[in-house]
Amino acid sequence: MTKEIKNICCIGAGYVGGPTMAVIAEQCPFLEINVVDINENRISLWNDPDLTNLPIYEPGLKKIIKKCRGKNLHFSTELENNIRNADMIFISVNTPVKKTGIGAGQASDLKWIEACARQIAEHAIGHTIVIEKSTLPVKTALTIKDILGGSVNKDYQKKIGQKTFSILSNPEFLAEGTAINDLKNPDRVLIGGEDEIAVEALIKIYLNWVDRRKIFTTDLWSSELSKLIANAFLAQRISSINSVSAICESTGADVNDVALAVGMDKRIGPHFLNSGPGFGGSCFKKDILNLVYICDHYGLNEVSAYWQKVVEINDWQQKRISNIIVKNLYGTISGKKIGIFGFSFKANTNDTRESPSIKICKALLEEGANLYIYDPKVSANQIETDLDKKENKLELTTNNLEGTWSSSNTIDNTAKGADALVFLTDWKEFQHIDWSNIAKVMRSPSWVFDTRSICDLEKAKSFGINIWRIGFSAMI
Repeated sequence: MTKEIKNICCIGAGYVGGPTMAVIAEQCPFLEINVVDINENRISLWNDPDLTNLPIYEPGLKKIIKKCRGKNLHFSTELENNIRNADMIFISVNTPVKKTGIGAGQASDLKWIEACARQIAEHAIGHTIVIEKSTLPVKTALTIKDILGGSVNKDYQKKIGQKTFSILSNPEFLAEGTAINDLKNPDRVLIGGEDEIAVEALIKIYLNWVDRRKIFTTDLWSSELSKLIANAFLAQRISSINSVSAICESTGADVNDVALAVGMDKRIGPHFLNSGPGFGGSCFKKDILNLVYICDHYGLNEVSAYWQKVVEINDWQQKRISNIIVKNLYGTISGKKIGIFGFSFKANTNDTRESPSIKICKALLEEGANLYIYDPKVSANQIETDLDKKENKLELTTNNLEGTWSSSNTIDNTAKGADALVFLTDWKEFQHIDWSNIAKVMRSPSWVFDTRSICDLEKAKSFGINIWRIGFSAMI
């Protein structure tokens, strides 16, 4: 026996909820899907008639929104009605690290999860399947169960019947920039829960496009922990190869060659072995810090210290890069123009959360640099928010007493008059720069700092530009 699902509600219209529900709507046109959020501005962007200002940039997402929105995919702020009508509810809200109180700086802030559970408890009718989609600490389902379990009002039951709930964990394993493909062609779909009927109801939805052999079921706690551990392992690989980049620069080895050789070992594999300025995004750092908090809670101090070091290496790599830039520019960058190429934490997304560019740019601003920042998808408003510094749109001079920044909309404008160019995001267009023209407009002696190994550095050097590439000590 399987519960028939007709209406789905997703609470949270962010980087997980929006794309996930869009793909489900496309693959299951017989389902009615409502994505709800208390952020009115975000919802208005999802409903943008021209589809030019969607709140999230993901390759392929706009096409699906155009196809499904207004048919079986809807975005609104109407939480109560959509919860009441839903057979299945996905909780896909933000779970940031706590800034104050117990566990500040490590533990996840679950206030939005609790708020969702209380709204569901108040407005749901009949039997509802509630699914954790957000990345959550292990045992969070207990909190949701407690809230939902205490929600039944006897007088209310007489009017609408028994109010019951099944709790499932269905963590996302999306990589921003490839999220739509990850949703359509997942490595695996993980579902945790004890209610077999509810589990089968969710499996039935995924079977519309996912091979049954890729759907893996576990208990709730294993599912919740698996998401944290998956992100921790991926971040660990990034910190590992970044630590190797520093060794390579000191010994004369090339980190790209080392990564290639190591990745050819089938026990290791080639993925997540690209050295760079560090990991970013909404999950890696947050999930590792939460894992550290859990380990400390259970007295696993050695385990806690191990995972804490992954975060520390990431922070160290970003500081190391900013120091290298200052050192090569004769020990001072005060009043110098530096072009920044890329502000999102990776290519093919407009997400800047925990982007390495933020810390590196802040460090350069503290040294008095004038930054011109170009990113094809990140707005000036977002950069201003992340840097916590107003944009200076006036012509910059060498007389500034403190660092300034300005947004740029072309590669040439970013390079014009610059002492150095710093490549922080691996956007594809940065592979095809006209170095002959760039060399003419930069101020001599000019530098390029490539933290992503993305530029044609041989070509750049042929026009007299000084080169530094991550994980490689020799002048190219």
